[in-house]
Amino acid sequence: MDEMLGARPARLQDNDKDGGGGTDRGTSVITRTKPKTKRPSLYRVLLLNDDYTPMEFVIHVLERFFQKDHEAATRIMLHVHNHGVGECGIYTFEVAETKVTQVMDFARQHQHPLQCVMEKN
Repeated sequence: MDEMLGARPARLQDNDKDGGGGTDRGTSVITRTKPKTKRPSLYRVLLLNDDYTPMEFVIHVLERFFQKDHEAATRIMLHVHNHGVGECGIYTFEVAETKVTQVMDFARQHQHPLQCVMEKN
């Protein structure tokens, strides 16, 4: 028991370089690794042309769900009309999926066959 009272902790003894109870305990470096985060995949939300949905309704959809001003919404609507498809925006998967669902539900409520889809960018 007497031997244990006089014993220094092994940790200090191992780091005691001068052997005489000095204060040199060595140094250690703590490094933190930064986790590498992967950017989420992005998805294009597209409107598809049809022969029945009024142009004004498409403009309204673009203003309401994609926060486009009237001029930008008109430009996108004309692109859809002339080329058969137009991009409304690029979003993460969850946001794109939500916007597609909102547009499709809104079109159905107003009895329009407007199609909205998403594709990986």
